[in-house]
Amino acid sequence: MGVLRNGKVGIRVMDLDAALTHYRDYVGLYEVAREPGRVYLKAWDEYDHHSLILKESDRAGMDHVGFKVRFASDLDDIEKRCQAFGLETHKVAAGTRIGEGETLCSVLSSGHRIEFYHDMERTGIKVGSKNPQPWPDDIHGMGANRYDHVLLTCDDVAEATRFFVEVLDFHQSERMITPDGKETLASFLHITNKAHDIAFIKGPDAKLHHLAFALSSWDEVLRAADIQSRYDIPTELTPSRHGLTRGLTTYFFDPSGNRNETYCGGTFPYFDDEVVTWTADQAPKAIFYHGREMISSFAEAVT
Repeated sequence: MGVLRNGKVGIRVMDLDAALTHYRDYVGLYEVAREPGRVYLKAWDEYDHHSLILKESDRAGMDHVGFKVRFASDLDDIEKRCQAFGLETHKVAAGTRIGEGETLCSVLSSGHRIEFYHDMERTGIKVGSKNPQPWPDDIHGMGANRYDHVLLTCDDVAEATRFFVEVLDFHQSERMITPDGKETLASFLHITNKAHDIAFIKGPDAKLHHLAFALSSWDEVLRAADIQSRYDIPTELTPSRHGLTRGLTTYFFDPSGNRNETYCGGTFPYFDDEVVTWTADQAPKAIFYHGREMISSFAEAVT
């Protein structure tokens, strides 16, 4: 199949100005465009026009997650596969959102809106693509390199996994199951060699658990935590490590209550790798490898 990567995410925010300050000044993204009720942003090491859309709303949460495909013809192929899987689809004309071409849209059984696109305006990375420096002169805040992944909640994790594996040809890198092996509680899926491009955990349908931004090193994760403290950003987890995916991490919240993660490292899975399995009795170690204690808000705070 033609899915290249997890390319963009749209989130709902209740105060657009406060959200812009958070994602631009603190996370370190760059504003690239705006229209009434929406602001478009990107990280410094991303080629496409945008990767994050802030949409003003009366509630927080995820508006959509978007995947870029390799060829324009892939949109028709994926549409047929989605319909054969039992999902309704429709297409949105090019130019409906700034910088975006024709988009294929559907809603997963979990209630999450998913989009596929091939064309997006290419504006380039901040350091350029000829003899580039390692970072831009105007790097700021946490200095996020790129939007990395989303983790979503749903009641039937196995069914969400089946869609991505059977319809989109994703590979499951890791999972968490009940001790008796009868139910999947978490599923981590990738189409690139990242530890995960999207993940699902057991919880209410149609909810966002977090969106993550990639950093380059452990030192940058520590600096992200410094930014969280300096600007009184509500923090859930100070720098730590996941057992599951092995990623280095911090968790914090935007002004609307959407959880963010800064993420570094992690595994580098191939499609012929075995699925790494964790059992629920080891969940504290899998999620919070250093502290090995569950944080109550981690399961309860979703938008």
